[in-house]
Parts: sequence; structure tokens; C-alpha cells
Amino acid sequence: MGNIYAIANQKGGVGKTTSCVNLAASLAATKRKVLLVDLDPQGNATMGSGIDKNGLEYTVYDVLMDTARTEGAMQKSPEGHYLVLPANSDLTAAEVEMLALENKEHRLRNALLSVKDKFDYILIDCPPSLNMLTVNALASCDGVIIPMQCEYYALEGLSALVNTINTIQSVLNPDLKIEGILRTMYDPRNSLTGDVSAQLAAHFGDRVYRTCVPRNVRLAEAPSFGMPVISYDKHSKGALAYIALAGEIIRRNDAPNPEPLATAS
Repeated sequence: MGNIYAIANQKGGVGKTTSCVNLAASLAATKRKVLLVDLDPQGNATMGSGIDKNGLEYTVYDVLMDTARTEGAMQKSPEGHYLVLPANSDLTAAEVEMLALENKEHRLRNALLSVKDKFDYILIDCPPSLNMLTVNALASCDGVIIPMQCEYYALEGLSALVNTINTIQSVLNPDLKIEGILRTMYDPRNSLTGDVSAQLAAHFGDRVYRTCVPRNVRLAEAPSFGMPVISYDKHSKGALAYIALAGEIIRRNDAPNPEPLATAS
């Protein structure tokens, strides 16, 4: 049965979509079967996976509205060797339309039931806000991977996100947990980076991934070519970081008796 992880942060510009695309590609490179669910109306994960978001017959919007089957809407990433449940601006309408539907918080969970066992990992790229789409992602996943920069405002945003996760856990998804915290745009020369990392380690312990994703030009360039960075430049620091992250996640999941990772209180 596949692991379903939401890649989420209510703060924008933290490398959320970049992490989702490149983690999907890195996991796929280890021969894992991966599905990336683009749940952001901007469709950046779709485009970053090499799929034209404007030329699609079906998207995740159609799946959420029950007008298309999940498998029928999937697209293969040409370079990433994983499957994508794509998105475009049509998804904006879903935020409003789902409010009038029955079981509105579990539309995505129900859509993934038919395909969950066919994948080792399902990664959900969430929009940078708390709306019905994000609620659907958190209600359907096993854990949340939180990308964040090591800066003061990011800590404030993290506190708000943890509160949201705890609320979803108590109301909609009792199995929800924080799977891991990923430090992105990491600059070890900055003293604040070290201070924030220390605070994260003190509060979240082993849930902070050892892997840090550095600022990297090749990582920033790859989306404009519709490629994950390991396809664009597999020797770049950005590619090596996401390959290391994939290994860390796989090892954690393959541990015989992993420590339970409860949400923060």
C-alpha cells in the first residue's frame, strides 16, 4: 500500500512545488512507483513535470467533480518517469464548487482509493493557502512533509501550519502526522540559518530531515525546461540533495520498527 504525503506550507515561496517535483523524480529514480498529485490551480508542478497544463482533456478538477476517473486523468512525466494527476486554472472553480458537495473534505481521498495500491508513493502538491483543496490533501494523506526556509517568519508560519494539522487530525484524519520538515534554500553561512535549525531540532527532533536543500542555480533553471533537476543536471547540488532526501525517506519507511512520529502539541 502506497505512502501518501502532502507537501504543504501555508507560506509561499518556500520551495514546496520544487520539492514535490524533484522528490517525485528522485523516488522514481530508485524504481519506486510514484504519483504526483498537483492540487495547486497554478499548475506549476504539472508544468515542471514537462506536461502542458493548457492542453489537457482531464485534470484533477474533473476527478474531484466525479466527471473523470483518476486513472483516466493521469499523465506520464516525459523526463521524470512518474505519473502526474495534473492541474490547471480550472481547479480554482473546485474551491467553490466543492463547498456544495457531499463529503467535500474527502473528495480527494475517495479519488485516490482506486489507485493507492498501485504506487509506492503518492505526493500531493498543496496550494500555498488553507482552503478546501488543502483540507482535502490533509484529509487524504498519511503524513505532511513541510518545506521551509530557515528564517524568522518561516517559524511563525510553521506554528500556524502545525495548528492546522492538529485540527485536521482531530476532526478529519486521526492518522495524520508530520512526516518530516525539510530545510530549503539552505545557506550554512548565515547565522540565522543555524539558529532556526537548532530551534527546529529542539522542537521536532528526528522529524527534521538531515538533508538540506541548498540554493542552487540549476535547481531554479530546471522548471523552465519542464524537467526535474535530476534530468536537467544530475550532478548539481540541488539534484544530489533531493536524491539524498529520497534515500532518507525510503530508509525511514523501510526501518523495521520506526519510531512513531506524532504531531506536535
